[in-house]
Amino acid sequence: MNALRVIAAAATLLISSAAGAAEPGAPVFDPKILDPKALSFIIPKDIKWTPSTSSAGLETAVLAGDPAKPGAFYFTLNRWKPGSFSRPHFHENDRFIYVVSGTWWVGTGDVFDPANATVPMGAGAFVTHHAKQVHWDGAKDEEAVIAIMGLGPGTTKPSPTAKIPPQK
Repeated sequence: MNALRVIAAAATLLISSAAGAAEPGAPVFDPKILDPKALSFIIPKDIKWTPSTSSAGLETAVLAGDPAKPGAFYFTLNRWKPGSFSRPHFHENDRFIYVVSGTWWVGTGDVFDPANATVPMGAGAFVTHHAKQVHWDGAKDEEAVIAIMGLGPGTTKPSPTAKIPPQK
């Protein structure tokens, strides 16, 4: 798993440096300059965001691989809208997360309490979600974008013992 951590760290540095490339002058494919057999790219305006089916206020973009395929490497982006949180859940495999922009708030355990039981992870933070360990996360006052890498399946399973107090 150490090789995957090295790959994840390198990939997150690349995506974080590319995150600001949506400005005028962003790369445009020109076969006289870039050989499509040598590399491919997606500029930020062309990223395909899909609303999450498991968490309101979350959009996901698959940049590489297949999160649904067992044993396959994947690289995704998650974009949390302000005030959006997942509920206590876990994943079957380790996931490696890099905060690209904003502040991403993380909590652990079955008691869902974003106001009192979360820790902020600012841009540049690196987090590992360990397999089968309950956690929850999201954004409070600002949008947060995170890059997630791992080996599939990248499924999210709700914690069967979650305690979610009524929201005020």
